[in-house]
Amino acid sequence: MGCDYIALANPGVQGLQPYQPGKPVSEVARELGLEESAIVKLASNENPLGPSQKAVDAMARAAGDLARYPDGNGFALKAALSARHDVAAECITLGNGSNDVLELVARAYVAPGDEVIFSEHAFAVYPIVTLGAGGVPVVAPAQDWGHDLAAIADRITENTRVIFIANPNNPTGTWLKRNALQTFLDSVPERIIVVLDEAYCEYVDEAEYPNGLLWLERYPNLVVTRTFSKLYGLAGLRIGYAVASQSITNVLNRIRQPFNVNSVAMEGALAVLEDSTYLARSRQVNTEGLRQLEVGLSSLGLAWIPSIGNFITFDTGGDAGSVFDRLLQRGVIVRPIGAYGMPCHLRVSVGTKAENQQFLEALSAVLKEIADGG
Repeated sequence: MGCDYIALANPGVQGLQPYQPGKPVSEVARELGLEESAIVKLASNENPLGPSQKAVDAMARAAGDLARYPDGNGFALKAALSARHDVAAECITLGNGSNDVLELVARAYVAPGDEVIFSEHAFAVYPIVTLGAGGVPVVAPAQDWGHDLAAIADRITENTRVIFIANPNNPTGTWLKRNALQTFLDSVPERIIVVLDEAYCEYVDEAEYPNGLLWLERYPNLVVTRTFSKLYGLAGLRIGYAVASQSITNVLNRIRQPFNVNSVAMEGALAVLEDSTYLARSRQVNTEGLRQLEVGLSSLGLAWIPSIGNFITFDTGGDAGSVFDRLLQRGVIVRPIGAYGMPCHLRVSVGTKAENQQFLEALSAVLKEIADGG
């Protein structure tokens, strides 16, 4: 083949590497000859309880109408979200996961050469959507593994078009307090779109944690994104949404693909929104699991970053890649985050009590093996 198709791609795309998701259980079983039932996956920040039964039942009913296109406007789900969050339905953009709406923002507002600011150790999708749109990534150094708002503000120029802020942040679990974030937003020119990524907000129980949806009237340049993939347990369906001013929402919907959210996903989302028992249980399991992991990691002498999400990132004290590989051999899948500039750290999702214990026991064995020179 004589043609270099990478060279033919847009310049920003040429330098990208494909996003690397957490290893699936089937792949680990196939590669290592393990039984799938013996493997625990704690790599992708999924809800360990599985989906809500009410959502499963609703999706089963929806399956009978799969020959029809879904409601391209998502009327029923937007109405439910409007009532839940006290926002106008006209301010909601549905997406194929919240990643979809993050990309819509970049496609709509970033032209070649425009600058996009985000933090060091922030979500990998931010540079992907920036470069894919031909934009210039501007990385602000982190402070204590989290967003340094002063450093971000210092990097604003006439060429800045979008700022991505994750609160809480993935993969570090760090978060920004209400007053600090509000002061920052006050300083950002209205011509710059600020995306507040709140994918993990439903897990948070902190008095000083801000709800970005309450600021939409004050900041017309603010876009808040959320997802049904975490607490709501619908990661496999890929459904999320953005809430913004009607003006920004109008722009996003001009480039949103028709039928970008499928009918089964919307029915599942509608059902789980009303399943208060499932949601409360999910929060409880996460709170208890985070504490279990914190205690366990500390007992192993490992430092960890305080998290308010459904995961915790810890310092392996050395080569995280080796620890990751050895955990895989024991049927435990976690997430290496060297690509986030954290080569000595691993991120582990909160699982059930038994899954967390399996991880901690496997990690203890791995650390002992390394210490013994094995």
